[in-house]
Amino acid sequence: MTERHTGGCLCGAVRYTIAGKPGPVVGCHCSQCRRQTGFYYAAANVPRTALSVRGAEAVRWYRSSGEAQRGFCGNCGSALFWQGDKSPEVSVLAGSFDEPTGLSFSHHIYCTDKGDFYEITDGLPQYDRFPI
Repeated sequence: MTERHTGGCLCGAVRYTIAGKPGPVVGCHCSQCRRQTGFYYAAANVPRTALSVRGAEAVRWYRSSGEAQRGFCGNCGSALFWQGDKSPEVSVLAGSFDEPTGLSFSHHIYCTDKGDFYEITDGLPQYDRFPI
């Protein structure tokens, strides 16, 4: 039996199902993620082919750079997805998963760009960029 995870936005207009186990949660502290969420972005990667979305017509996509776009609910504004143009995966915001999630943090990226109003004190690895 394939592992399955579900989640969605605050208003329920967008619901998703993931077939399989999501990757570990990564915290992104770049200024774009902080501006979108108000803190930092915590997301787990899943293969694009493993993600099915009900209510996809409510998802709005914002091209945040020449390399990626961000998906959010057009009704309630919930941030849901980050998608690199050339990546076979999509990042799904950890807070949008239904519980129990089974997720755990792995590391933090773009830490030199983090906000000045908090510290990263969980002891996990911290990178200046995305580790290759």
